[in-house]
Amino acid sequence: MAELKEKLFSEFPPITTEEWMAKITADLKGAPFEKKLVWRTSEGFNVNPFYRAEDIEGLKTTTSLPGEFPYVRGTKKDNDWKVRQNIDVKDFKAANAKARDILSKGITSLGFHFCGDDVKAENIATLLEGICPECVELNFKTCNNKAETLIGLLADYFKGKGADLAKCEGSVDYNPFKKPLVKGVAFDGWVEQAAAVLRAGKALPAYRVLAVDACQLNDAGAYIAQELGYALAWGNEIVAKLTEAGFTATEVAKSIKFNFGTTANYFMEIAKFRAARWLWAEIVAAYQPDCNCACKMVAQAQSSQWNLTVYDAHVNLLRTQTEAMSAAIAGVDSITVAPFDVTYQDSDDFSERIARNQQLLLKEECHFDKVADPSAGSYYIEVLTNSIADEGWKLFLAVEEMGGFYAAVKAGEVQKAVNASSVARRKAVATRREILLGTNQYPNITEVAAGKIKNESECGCGCGANAEIEKLDFSRGASDFETLRLATEKSGKTPKVFMLTIGNLAMRLARSQFSGNFFGCAGYQIIDNLGFETVEAGVDAALKAGASIVVLCSSDDEYAEYAPAALKALNGKAELVVAGAPACMDDLKAQGITEFVNVKSNVLETLKAFNVKLGIA
Repeated sequence: MAELKEKLFSEFPPITTEEWMAKITADLKGAPFEKKLVWRTSEGFNVNPFYRAEDIEGLKTTTSLPGEFPYVRGTKKDNDWKVRQNIDVKDFKAANAKARDILSKGITSLGFHFCGDDVKAENIATLLEGICPECVELNFKTCNNKAETLIGLLADYFKGKGADLAKCEGSVDYNPFKKPLVKGVAFDGWVEQAAAVLRAGKALPAYRVLAVDACQLNDAGAYIAQELGYALAWGNEIVAKLTEAGFTATEVAKSIKFNFGTTANYFMEIAKFRAARWLWAEIVAAYQPDCNCACKMVAQAQSSQWNLTVYDAHVNLLRTQTEAMSAAIAGVDSITVAPFDVTYQDSDDFSERIARNQQLLLKEECHFDKVADPSAGSYYIEVLTNSIADEGWKLFLAVEEMGGFYAAVKAGEVQKAVNASSVARRKAVATRREILLGTNQYPNITEVAAGKIKNESECGCGCGANAEIEKLDFSRGASDFETLRLATEKSGKTPKVFMLTIGNLAMRLARSQFSGNFFGCAGYQIIDNLGFETVEAGVDAALKAGASIVVLCSSDDEYAEYAPAALKALNGKAELVVAGAPACMDDLKAQGITEFVNVKSNVLETLKAFNVKLGIA
């Protein structure tokens, strides 16, 4: 075998970077390499089309091992993670039955969310009956002002059951910055409250009771480098203020749990988690903890809410699967996959089973849990890890210059930056620079969604109207398109868009398909055609079909003749749209033809305008 390998590789002489660049330059035929092939990311750095061994020479990330400081390759030597499912608790007995059921179906971590008024000893006993706290990770989320009480009730319950508290693993999600981030209300007393929670948490030594809920930034549309940089500043703020309050860096750091979101930006997400562990380890190390184990980040990953959709909701399965894959490869501690129907209803047994199985598939069939940091050594991912670490660190330092994370949040700077990113991303969705399959590209034009929507709230956080500072906007990337399409459904009208295909066969078919996808995003009925001999014949057919919009689909060269003829034949009986951006566009506009759709169009704004014209909006 060794001889075979030697012979195989001897047939491929080494190629230098200069030789690769010469070949690429020749193939580009004069087009600039930087413009054509170098990708400028939203994270603020460039990504090249190829990387080589020389690109990772001297990088710190390539010299560490899994389980070793600074933990860029993982905090442990295996890649196993906990499969988590969250339960919104309204009926404690029913929630207990559900929890016990899913524990037999592959779940190894439970998350319970319930109202602060329900934090009572009898409810905790009912919720956890028959569940071994030493055998499964238990995570709890309730109102911040009830977190201290909840920890005490849990400790008492576990003791009463004879459990070894040192073996009971889990978390209580005390998020000190929830009020300003989510409700727009400053909370200057967070240090005292966090200190009380931390003191109470000593009763549960294996519990993480202080939360860095960076997933909230993710769900609000933050870019990956923003989520990373702000998460680091968030965690550092907690450590800095609580050490000033008299706690040791070790006990504070060991009580923090990072809850990240994960998006469909596959390789970038892998790099984010690797960079997060690395930078957090360096931050905690600067506080000189008692041991390096305090520098280990505990990271929970959950699929992003931002890119989930109501229409064509089964595509959400593809998005969340990619997100779970990147988190698993990156070596997180636990993962929660959102059910595909979470955007429009309380998830049912089917969608929850699929969400569980998405992770189990990665473990049982793909064996992602068998190899620690499988992406290590990849030239591309190693460079991405360092690049995103640089950008995250720059943001971390900028926040420190503002006076720390809480000062930046109280001033509304974090919220403004994240909301600006969300606006930019939604604009990218509107112009199809960011694709949400089934929403702004290749929509299912026969789907009707209004009747299936049972949950109207975008964020479900109970945000008050009395915000003192800017709060996070949890509008999803698809929200604007969904509002547009739902307006069409609720209007009781279904405008017909008629494709008047004529002339050049290849161009008319291509433009007909493009235009059908374009107008289908508003829920309009698309009437396609193979082609017409004359413009007049096409217009007659369109009017007989009751078309509200007629899209002329032909080649640029033919529009100078066909478009004026179509305008004359329609005589104002339907809206005329030209598919493309022909050279004669200005001449056509001078003749009264104003509507053009092409790859540079803002799909959302164009369709909004048509809704107004058609009396829908």
